[in-house]
Amino acid sequence: MPDVIANLALTHLVPLAATEVDEDKVTPGVLGFIVFAVMALAVWGLMKSMNKHMRKVDFKEKTSEPVAPAAAEDRRTSA
Repeated sequence: MPDVIANLALTHLVPLAATEVDEDKVTPGVLGFIVFAVMALAVWGLMKSMNKHMRKVDFKEKTSEPVAPAAAEDRRTSA
């Protein structure tokens, strides 16, 4: 069965490979691929760096002075 599928795929792909290249058609080529690959690697590196820095962030707010629970209640009721 796999031979039949491979044969069928080849019969459909061979005519596509045999067609002539249109000289008027503009393609990105190798340089476009290299630029895209470099940009993808840069984004990957930036995301990795951002994740490392985000893990270091402490999201809990630190108070400058410790507040007793009773004093905190007084502040809430007086405001």
